Amino acid sequence: MTLFFYYVCTASVFAVDKKDIPEYKQTSAGLYVTSSEAFDEIQSQGNEILFLDIRTRSEIAFVGMPVAADANVPYMFMAKPMTWNDDWDSFKMTGNPDFLNAVKQRLEEKGLTEDDKVFLMCRSGGRSAAAVDLLTKAGFTNVYSVVDGYEGDTAKNGKRILNGWKNSDLPWSYKLDKKKMYLAN
Repeated sequence: MTLFFYYVCTASVFAVDKKDIPEYKQTSAGLYVTSSEAFDEIQSQGNEILFLDIRTRSEIAFVGMPVAADANVPYMFMAKPMTWNDDWDSFKMTGNPDFLNAVKQRLEEKGLTEDDKVFLMCRSGGRSAAAVDLLTKAGFTNVYSVVDGYEGDTAKNGKRILNGWKNSDLPWSYKLDKKKMYLAN
């Protein structure tokens, strides 16, 4: 009875409806949480979840990081040499060739497997969706995208003030823990 009750409560905790998610944030796994839902789940079952901040090291250094994150494993890096992407009106980014191995290493360090829950968070949910797809294709079975990310979605005025980890007033810090950082080159 207790296990059934837990399942019913946990299943209803994640109220993200796929039809409300923009296409670029949708994943092949179809598993989504908001930052607030992720925080609540981590508070109750943190030892059973790997929570990764997959933003670039520069984003972590200058904008801070969730205190609850197990580690930073960047999904992408700024391209070298720095070049401009006219389609995105931003600098080009390139994939982290070590991403999959680094995620597996963090899983192992926490005593988890590819079947355990993994929460991935980027700035606003786009990169985390792509990273979920990569891990799902590699055999991971329980990977969630934090759809509103660390900074959240943009309002009509272009500012990231709608949702996200920081805007939900969840614990974060500029002070970084070296053990959680991605130090590979």
